[in-house]
Amino acid sequence: MKLFPTLFPALNRPMKDWRGKTVWIVGASSGIGEATAAALHALGARVIVSARQAQALDGFVQRHPGSQALALDATYRPAVQLAAAQLLAQGPLDCVMYCAGHYSAMRADALDLQDMLRHLEVNYIGALHVLDAVLPAMLARGTGHISLVGSVAGYRGLPQSLAYGPTKAALINLAETLYQDLRPRGIGVSLINPGFVQTPLTAGNDFSMPALLTPTQAASAIVRGWARGAFEIHFPKRFTLWMQALRILPDRAFFFLMQRVAP
Repeated sequence: MKLFPTLFPALNRPMKDWRGKTVWIVGASSGIGEATAAALHALGARVIVSARQAQALDGFVQRHPGSQALALDATYRPAVQLAAAQLLAQGPLDCVMYCAGHYSAMRADALDLQDMLRHLEVNYIGALHVLDAVLPAMLARGTGHISLVGSVAGYRGLPQSLAYGPTKAALINLAETLYQDLRPRGIGVSLINPGFVQTPLTAGNDFSMPALLTPTQAASAIVRGWARGAFEIHFPKRFTLWMQALRILPDRAFFFLMQRVAP
């Protein structure tokens, strides 16, 4: 029974003891980010929550004494640089999670360029701003962890995902490349690919969302994944394993299936 851990070691250093650890979550005013911040606070972490909604962040701090709110717009690089400098002046960051997101359903016959660019700015470029701001300090220390929230919508091109899916595909590729560059330098990288989670982003969907989870359930899955030292943390498995299977389908079979599911 001890053979398998030797053959398949954890891809990241397992993060189980959060007591005294400092975690910065960008995109923590609601949904998965807020729930994950609450879960880590309960485990003893010092949590800094960031998002544009200052009032929501202040409410989180009131409910979770000892946490810190730092309002910012992740698409504005100077704000991210200033926030990171303020936090690093207080001490090292043990884990940084990028969870900011923008989503609206879109098809090619109703292409909205401005909204597509907004998806790109929030979902991807904001993550680059955060990486640029925190990686030098992590590299200098030779430790730390970066976690990016992608989506199973990034696995393949899906109906109504013209704007959202490509940004999540970019995050998936980014995380995979970061892992290869940073893990030898002592820095962990994890990729979080949720299925459907009951958040403000999905509230406007007018289609069935199978295996829908609450943010609290999603946060529990994320914390368990970090404890395992996983690279990709995807949930719920009863849905995401099917989505992963789409990645290996031949194109003809994939497009045929998509036409049957969402003609």
